[in-house]
Formats: sequence, C-alpha cells, structure tokens
Amino acid sequence: MSTTYPPRQARHAVAAGGSRSPAAVVLVLAWAGAAAAVALWWHDTRAVVGHADWLLGAGRIAGLLTGYCCALLVLLMARIPALERGVGSDRVARWHAMAGRYTVCLLIAHIVLILWGYAAQAHAAVLHESWTVIWTYPDMRKGALGGLLLLVVGAVSVRAARRRLRYETWYYLHLLTYLAIFLAFWHQLALGADFVGSTGARAFWYGLYGAAAAAVLWFRVLAPVRLNLRHRLRVHSVVPEAPGVVSVLVRGERLPDLGARAGHFFRWRFLAPGLRWTASPYSLSAAPRPDLLRITVKAVGGHSAALARLRPGTRIWAEGPYGALTAARRSREKVLLLAGGVGVTPLRALFESLSARRGDLTLVYRARTAEDLALRGELESIAAARGARLIFALNAPDGRRPVLTAAGLRATLPDIAQHDVYLCGPPGMTRASYEALRAAGVPARRIHHESFEL
Repeated sequence: MSTTYPPRQARHAVAAGGSRSPAAVVLVLAWAGAAAAVALWWHDTRAVVGHADWLLGAGRIAGLLTGYCCALLVLLMARIPALERGVGSDRVARWHAMAGRYTVCLLIAHIVLILWGYAAQAHAAVLHESWTVIWTYPDMRKGALGGLLLLVVGAVSVRAARRRLRYETWYYLHLLTYLAIFLAFWHQLALGADFVGSTGARAFWYGLYGAAAAAVLWFRVLAPVRLNLRHRLRVHSVVPEAPGVVSVLVRGERLPDLGARAGHFFRWRFLAPGLRWTASPYSLSAAPRPDLLRITVKAVGGHSAALARLRPGTRIWAEGPYGALTAARRSREKVLLLAGGVGVTPLRALFESLSARRGDLTLVYRARTAEDLALRGELESIAAARGARLIFALNAPDGRRPVLTAAGLRATLPDIAQHDVYLCGPPGMTRASYEALRAAGVPARRIHHESFEL
C-alpha cells in the first residue's frame, strides 16, 4: 500500500551556472580565526629565552588554539541555517567531529606543556607544581574541571565508545561540552597572559564567545520554540509502504512559511511515550504541500520501528528545515538521482519536483528485492507522468548485488559526465557510487550527497 501522493508539475528552474557551496569560504574564515588566535601570542610575546619559556610559549599557543576550537565547536553545533543548508549537515557534522579531535589533542598539549613549563620555571617536580597550580591559581579549578569534562566528552565520542552507548546517553553526555566551555572561558581570561593586559584581546575573545553563545541561543532554542508554537505540527496518519517501512504524514498550521523544499530534512521529536527524548533526522519523502508534510522511515532500530505505532494527533517537536540536497545545488539540465534503500526518500521528492524536459531526468533505485522498493507505485506514476527514466537495480536470484561501475553508468547514460547527480543511500553504497561516478567523468562539484553518518 502506498500513500496517495500524485505527481505535480515542477516549478523550479535551473540556476544559470549553478550555485557553489560556501564550504571553501567557511574554511578560509575558520583558519583565519585560528591565525588570529596565534597572533595574540605573537603580539604579546617580546622574546622567548630558555627552556621554560619555550615550554610556556608552546603551552600558551596550544591553549589559545584550544579556546578558539571550543568556540568553533559551539558554532558548528548551533545548526546555523546558512551552514546546514549551504554547506550541508553531513559536512558540518564531519567538521565538528574533526574540530573535536583537534580540541582534545590541543587541550592535552596545553596541559602538559604549561605544567611542565611552570615546573621548569620553579625548579620543582611536575606533580608538585601541578598541585600548586590547580589549588592556588585564580579560576584554575574551574579550568581543570572544564578540561576534564572536555576529555570525558572526547572519550565517549570516539567511534568505538559511541557504538556501545545508546544515542540518548551519548547525546546528553555531549551536552556537557557547553558546561566545559563555560568553565574554561573564565579560566582563559583570568590566567591567559595574552588577555590580562590587553583590552583588544579580551574584546576579541568576548566577541568570539558571545557570537557562539548567541548562535546557540537563537538557532537551538528560540528558533525551534518559535517554529513549534507557530506551526503546531501533529501526526495525521501512518501508512505502511514496504516491509519495515512506513510513511508518517504530518499536518500543521501555515506550513508554507516553514520554507521547506524537496530534499530538506527536519529533526523530528515525537511527543509519545518512549520517543520524546530523541530527535532523529528524517528527510521529506515528497515535495511539501501547503497542508501536508511527509517522511518515510525504515525500521532499523527501536526508535524508527516505534514510528509505526504512532497515533494520529500525536504532537511533534521539529527543528529545520536543514540540508543541502536540494534543487539549489543543480547546475545542469540533465539530472541523475541515485538511491539506495530508504535513501530514496529525499530523491523521491526531487524526482517529483525537479524541473526537467522529458528524458532529462533519471532515477536509479538500488534495493535487495522488489518487495523492498519503498514508494514504488508513486515512483512509477511520476516517471510515467513526466517522461522520466526509472531503473530498479535489484539483487540477483542468488542474492548477488549488482555492482555499480563507471562502465555500467556510461552504458546507461552515455552523457553522464554532463549530468548533475544526487546520491543518497547507505554509507558503503554511497562511497562506491561516488567513486564510480568520478571514474565515469562526473566532476566532484556536481555530485551532491548527504548522509547522517559521522
């Protein structure tokens, strides 16, 4: 059974020349900020003389970069729409994970180098000097506690440790980052030699952390509160689509004002027993309507499986829309949509809504069996109505998976190098498909993909 969602005429035109991701600009700004943090040390340091000075200087640089990375971590956690939609949520998540690793490494270097330098300066044992520093220096105990919390968050964020934790446990432990950074901030201003006598340096640091705090307050707290009070989202119905796959239809007030587009996703928190403590990202599986949104979810865990039991009228707390897998990325007339498993959901929405001449739009859908093809009836109706190509790539009767190769792609679409490609599916399939597309001549800038895997 499939939800009745008839195809509709696409309205979006192809942007002339396409739109470019601002990722490079963001990275340049991030590295420029790091250079500015190091410049604080350079400006405040007249000379470095002796073993202790070298250790303390290196420790101060590591401390400044740790403080800068902490602010950067908060900005990357703030779900700023320009980043979430322009750069892409998956890339922002990878940046956040990478910045977290840098922060932990720099923090350890800062602790070791500073304590070693103080010990060398005082001609004392490192352990004795560490005790003196922690218990006698102003705001040092705050800094020590903040550093310890950051190390704990870093430890539970290691992939091996995270796999052993429930998502909710990991998520709420991760929120300790805010407390850790708050404690460390006052330690930096109280003991940082680069801030003690410099009004400009303190103003820069206050501005950096103030911007990060304001972004979190606005985008993580106030904007979601406004969205949910204004739109009052509720479950309208739950419809089975395929074995273990259901669609959740959502109604609310003034839905066009959400600004949702095909390819976007929201973070959904269903206010039902057992679900209210988890917010999960699910893509829209149909182009948004003035009175209706839809997501389609495969049961891969307890939370997603429980959605099949949602009752009509259940309140929803949502955040979004997010994501960069939209028509705004498009730069060519011809488009290939390449889906794997339940990754078809955002591509089904694009299949319906992308502007295209007859024959210029192709969807390749990879699944194990015909029974696993979610939304098959809708896809076939859309393809027939729009003159689009629809190809199902299913396992052979003996279970062998079809291998996606550059030669196979060129045989299916001889001019594939002239296509924009939207790619969504399981991580292994996505990686293999990306490599095959590149080998087939598709430029990286025209392969648009997004994943919720870190």
